[in-house]
Amino acid sequence: MKTPEHYARPAVVVHWLIAILVLVALPLGYYMTDLSLSPRKLQLISWHKWIGFTVLLLFIPRLIVRLTRPVPVPVTTMPGWQRIVASITHVVLYVLMIAVPVTGWLMSSAKGFPVVYLGLVPLPDLVGKDEALGDLLKSVHEVLTSGLLTLVGLHIAAALKHHIIDRDETLARMVPLLKR
Repeated sequence: MKTPEHYARPAVVVHWLIAILVLVALPLGYYMTDLSLSPRKLQLISWHKWIGFTVLLLFIPRLIVRLTRPVPVPVTTMPGWQRIVASITHVVLYVLMIAVPVTGWLMSSAKGFPVVYLGLVPLPDLVGKDEALGDLLKSVHEVLTSGLLTLVGLHIAAALKHHIIDRDETLARMVPLLKR
């Protein structure tokens, strides 16, 4: 099978859907944690959970596309160490796209707060109510979220570096409007 010059359209679409959701969920999560308990905070928590679960759902087709469609090889001007870092970063991003929403769901279950997707579909509790476990999972969720935020920032910075400084096709492979 020939190696493509750009990512497949389904990969691009799901990438950007997940990117938008993550870029909404992260600041929403940080913002809502500092609010005092109120109906507004509960609504924001629900939205945060819905976004997280949607990311989890979208990750399934993202992974299928990644495993079944060839991806472009890195640009020839990219040094070997950057290729290695990019590969590791993508794997860790994939792991975090699963781990962050799952730990949030586990935390909600352990704390006794149900997850009702879009306010319509009650999701099963993944663990029984256990306040100590809920506190531990909250810490794990926060640490993983910080890692995700860091890697997303590095991912964006690297993409912009390739586009602005290196002036190569790396970003254009995922942003069709940038094709030269």
